[in-house]
Amino acid sequence: MTNPDATGPAAGSRSDEQVAQSLYAKAEKIYPREVHGLFARLRVLGVLGLLGIYYILPWLRWDGHQALLLDLPARQFHIFFVTLWPQDFFYLAVLLIIAGLTLFFVTALAGRVWCGYACPQTVWTEAFLWIERKVEGDRMKQKKLDALPLNARKFRIKATKHFFWIAFAAWTGFTFVGYFTPIIELGQRLLTFNLGPWETFWVIFYGFATYGNAGFMREQVCKYMCPYARFQSAMFDKDTLIVSYIPSRGEPRGSRKRSIDPAEAGLGDCIDCTMCVQVCPTGIDIRAGLQYECIACSACIDACDDVMDKMGYEKGLIKYTTEHAMKGGKTHIVRPRIIVYAVILLAIMAAFAWSFSQRISLGLDVIRDRNTLYRETADGLIENVYILKVLYMDKSAHEYNLQVSGIPGLSLHTDRKVIRVDSGGVLELPVRLRADEADLEARSSDVVFELSATDDDALVVREDARFLGPS
Repeated sequence: MTNPDATGPAAGSRSDEQVAQSLYAKAEKIYPREVHGLFARLRVLGVLGLLGIYYILPWLRWDGHQALLLDLPARQFHIFFVTLWPQDFFYLAVLLIIAGLTLFFVTALAGRVWCGYACPQTVWTEAFLWIERKVEGDRMKQKKLDALPLNARKFRIKATKHFFWIAFAAWTGFTFVGYFTPIIELGQRLLTFNLGPWETFWVIFYGFATYGNAGFMREQVCKYMCPYARFQSAMFDKDTLIVSYIPSRGEPRGSRKRSIDPAEAGLGDCIDCTMCVQVCPTGIDIRAGLQYECIACSACIDACDDVMDKMGYEKGLIKYTTEHAMKGGKTHIVRPRIIVYAVILLAIMAAFAWSFSQRISLGLDVIRDRNTLYRETADGLIENVYILKVLYMDKSAHEYNLQVSGIPGLSLHTDRKVIRVDSGGVLELPVRLRADEADLEARSSDVVFELSATDDDALVVREDARFLGPS
């Protein structure tokens, strides 16, 4: 953590020896000051919106089932009107790729806004900080309380805070498990103390993880555990939007009365109040320049703008800007890196949308009997044997017609009169094809199996196969 009382343009910079020593030192608790302003309001809206989605979504119903349910035992992923099966894993993989590329695109364009406004670590930390402030008071009251020896009052306040933390974390763990187990059933079993061992384990595990990460580890997750902070440098360039202190305007910094003209006093606009440090959730001094610990939450912008307003100075001493703009150059929003990310992202999204629109819920595999190439029946016909595997991935069962084409006079024989496949079921159907040798133009002929639902003209699938006969 940088020294909030340091002065000068190099304040907050550390030598290699100091950095090495800090890695072995006990982490000091950071008490971020509450801040108000435009970006603080945006962050609050983001936190409330994301928490609302997380906690409310499992309780929504859609077409008789939970709107979002990753039912692993049944191997069904219900996402509103879409049900995905293990065979649809490709789509889930593509969605993850799209999410990753979107993050790369946003980072190259606007820096670490994901970290500051939407990252789960940030969202839940903000919630825990809010609880802490409501119970213990503001920054100074928290520091004074922690400095006191343990007594009845301190124990009561700390116990109250941890009670709400644990309750909130437990609800978080319960909700998480509710995405994999129907949450209404999960709640009923919880009230009757009838949770299964694995459900109990995961509720406790994710509850404890939330309690530890948001309550205690906080900025240490961002600084030491998150890989995003490490590889973001590969996505940054001099036109990337970052939170920056403007040294050409702020230096030399120093305290002064509001009535003093900074130009006459030989001072910059920075009054060295350290408010930008006090509000920082990771404890850095933004005046030392861009640092990997910065999560672009813009708390320092709101704090500095408030101070500038009180001093009668122009706002924007700390602001979102780019390296090019800070050096007097022009910021290029449209640049090769952005174009490449955008083209790749749009191409994958378009391909995904087209592929998903062509997705059918009926699958057919034709496996030819490899033990016998062909055999001749008693009436002199050439017979081939196949195993048809029918996979149906929809919500309601259907009956199907099976037809085959490709050879004149080709006949289909099966022991099953009615072909019916239940939702999510797999049917193995032995079939025999018979043809007159005179109708075979070659040793190997192409045939096409067609499976169609009797009550849905759109539910049809075709699969090619080979029919073998004498040479």
